[in-house]
Amino acid sequence: MGKTENVVFLSLVLDLFAFTIPLPLFPRIIEWYTVRESADPSGFLSRTLQFVSSVRGLFYQSAQNSQRWDVVLLGGLMGSVFSTLQFLVAPQIGALSDKYGRRRILLITMAGNILSALVWVQSTSFASYMLSRVIGGLSEGNVQLAIAILSDISTPANRSKALAHVGIAFAICFCIGPPIGAYFASQPIPPAVSAWGTELNIYALPAILTLVLLVVETLFLAVALPETRNRKPPTEINDNSTADVKLNGTSKSSSTRPSVQERLENLKVSRRLHLLFLGIFSGVEFTLTFLTFDLFDWSNRQNGALIGSIGIISALLQGGYVRRAISGVGEGKMARRGVSSCAIGLVLLAIVPQFVSSQPTIAIRLLQGAAVCMAFTSATVVNSLTSFASLQCDEGVDKDTGKPTQEHPELAKGKALGQFRSSGQLGRAIGPLLACASYWTFGPSITYAVSGVAMLALSVSMRSVAVAPRDS
Repeated sequence: MGKTENVVFLSLVLDLFAFTIPLPLFPRIIEWYTVRESADPSGFLSRTLQFVSSVRGLFYQSAQNSQRWDVVLLGGLMGSVFSTLQFLVAPQIGALSDKYGRRRILLITMAGNILSALVWVQSTSFASYMLSRVIGGLSEGNVQLAIAILSDISTPANRSKALAHVGIAFAICFCIGPPIGAYFASQPIPPAVSAWGTELNIYALPAILTLVLLVVETLFLAVALPETRNRKPPTEINDNSTADVKLNGTSKSSSTRPSVQERLENLKVSRRLHLLFLGIFSGVEFTLTFLTFDLFDWSNRQNGALIGSIGIISALLQGGYVRRAISGVGEGKMARRGVSSCAIGLVLLAIVPQFVSSQPTIAIRLLQGAAVCMAFTSATVVNSLTSFASLQCDEGVDKDTGKPTQEHPELAKGKALGQFRSSGQLGRAIGPLLACASYWTFGPSITYAVSGVAMLALSVSMRSVAVAPRDS
């Protein structure tokens, strides 16, 4: 990796480490606030749970464990808040980075992330905890700006390998973040921290660790990250007329470069696939810890180990398989393989509840098999679709100035990739709500079975982009 790639990769590791720390804690966080605030019928949490219960009652009357069903739906609402805000702000963050520079906008968003963590540390009420989620949703820009930066400094020929760093960072952090978050959540707050004189969140230690990581990341970026907007990427072949680029999942010379309209259509397709995939996958991803909470009564540590194992397998696949194979397989075909793997994993999850009572060992094995399938999906789909979208953006270079040329406003990297991320975040906003609503209305088996059928249908629809590269 080059120097800038190293900086981006390390900053992503710090950022995503902070992001993954609270993932296994959501069920217990809601449970803690529920116990703490249940005596106040006029409180924000009580009113929210009343709303959730009334909505649930329109569709489903639960004779048993109704409170747990409501906690599951409330978890979906919590997950959707962050993603809904990201859906709204991601295009604006990307457009601002096109205008004012990637580095400046990234540092501004990091200030918001730090504020979000500070609020979490002291969030002793559900309302203040949701405030921290809102601030974080409005501020998070590291991933999309990292993708834009890597696209700025890489050629079309090595774009997929450069963007694989994002997936590897995700995988590494899903290995270490959730288990560490679960570990610190189980530890008592040290007297030195308690002596601050203010009441803290029950999970103040994971929150403080998140805060420290974000501060370190911000200082690191301020010192080490150069500006990459309008920076001419290195080229392996100086003659642009013979340079190979990959724009449709196939290897093409610049003489056959798709038109602006074709690339705009490709971006539209990539956004649609991103939306549909994450709409299904994020629902499964979010309800997975609720499934283990509901069926197995797993602790934070056990949920952290499950999420961490998915991250370990995903990291190994990213570094050992995807980065090496994608240039030969093609972005579209690699993404389709991941979608198909997800469909298989969903079928396994749909079967799990049938064995929990009678044959729990088999139920655990099915859960582990589904985790492996999800790991392959995590290693392939989003990264491949992101690379596919990035390759549609402006890549021309002005012969006189050496700076990138803009052929169409919608093809500017920051804006185009911001819109691509926005479509995925819309899926992440809707997915947890639909999955949680289905979970408590129809149960996990039907929820995962229907999701598996939907994922299979999506895989079939991807034939147009799943084209293996061919020699130019």
